[in-house]
Amino acid sequence: MSSDIGLLGLGTMGRALALNIAEKGYGIAVFNRTREVTEHFAAEAGELAPRITPCETLEGFVAALARPRAIILMVPAGRPVDEMIAALRPLLAPEDLIIDAGNADFRETRRRSAEAAEKGELFLGMGVSGGEEGARHGPSIMGGGPREAWDRVAPILEAIAAKHEGEPCATWMGEDGAGHFVKTVHNGIEYADMQMIAEVYGVLRDGMGMEATEIADVFDRWNEGPLRSYLIEISGIVARTIDPETHQPLLDVILDTAGQKGTGRWTAIEALMLGAPASAIEAAVGARNLSARLDERKSGEAIFGPAPRGIAETGGLIDELGQALLAGKIACYAQGFGLLADASREFGWNLPLDAIAKVWREGCIIRSAMLDDMAQALAVSGLTNLMFAPSFASRMAENHGGLRAVVARAALSGIAAPALGAALAYFDTMRTARGTANLLQGQRDFFGLHGFARLDRAGTHHGPWADSFQL
Repeated sequence: MSSDIGLLGLGTMGRALALNIAEKGYGIAVFNRTREVTEHFAAEAGELAPRITPCETLEGFVAALARPRAIILMVPAGRPVDEMIAALRPLLAPEDLIIDAGNADFRETRRRSAEAAEKGELFLGMGVSGGEEGARHGPSIMGGGPREAWDRVAPILEAIAAKHEGEPCATWMGEDGAGHFVKTVHNGIEYADMQMIAEVYGVLRDGMGMEATEIADVFDRWNEGPLRSYLIEISGIVARTIDPETHQPLLDVILDTAGQKGTGRWTAIEALMLGAPASAIEAAVGARNLSARLDERKSGEAIFGPAPRGIAETGGLIDELGQALLAGKIACYAQGFGLLADASREFGWNLPLDAIAKVWREGCIIRSAMLDDMAQALAVSGLTNLMFAPSFASRMAENHGGLRAVVARAALSGIAAPALGAALAYFDTMRTARGTANLLQGQRDFFGLHGFARLDRAGTHHGPWADSFQL
């Protein structure tokens, strides 16, 4: 009997996704370049083994699939994807479908989509969020490519996706690289959200002198209110965990250098290229880069001395920290959805912003209690900024004072808060009708005759220095 779908690449995510598909009642053929990996996976599949067809060769793998074939690639991004597509191409018919479900650069997905279209082939780029746990029990899925290709495999993808009140967290986002771009922005928001939580942790630890278990209590309490989210939940769990070797809080023995796989950096780069404000995400990427410079930071402390730390007056600070996280999170999401809107116009995708918020409600890393309200707000035609939606404008009005107080206290205490600071600066800029770019325009005209617009008349104008301008 032929399998309903195939999966190629049995790494951590591939194994989890294959088991999820089999568990939902679909037959799945699997292949890995290393034969032993395939054999071990099949042997460990347990009661799901009857629905799994392990294949020793690529030819056997393709032959095991029902036509028209659909193959999910779970291989490392970049060259391995191109190599696997090239290996599969001679074995497939034009109506067969290849789905890249890795963390691909959306620009590579656009290129692959164009190449497939030229050859009369079908290709989907699919963002998958939720890590191993999500892949196994229900991820958030963001599809990009021909709509007819998505519709063909949508029943399987919706079956394996996370559910929010019975609604699958799996949606077609648009043509070519749309799905992978949405996943990229998801990861950029994830970077900023994590960084802001880490900055609040720094204030609790260094500003208030709280122990890890006390900090865990704060996170747990926040997770019962408006800040309820996966990241707040796991932050409490991490803070409460005891290291089995030292019997000390695990947080106190973890080296403070953060890793990254590059997707947050992609978000920042694309925002800059599109001219879209994403300052909170950029600050989070920069903070991870700085965290890796441990030796330099040690040298800096030796030269300048440690930051003063400690906050003299801590009354009401925990409440302010909660307000800061709430306001910072809204600002960050506003930037993320603004970036999605700008990319949608640039690439002709017509991204469904409200549907994106719905897809992120379960299964993904940034799932939170606010996404339902965000979906409702983004469904309103003409909304230019999530912060301007009535429900979120009222939240920003109520909580930006806490964000301001926390950023100020952190700065006075030498506690770095780059993402929270960036979120505050973004909010203040977006609430200011007349800013200071008029001086920038005057400077640009002075040294480069770039011209400027005037408040009192139309057209492009120059200052009096233009008469004597010299290169």
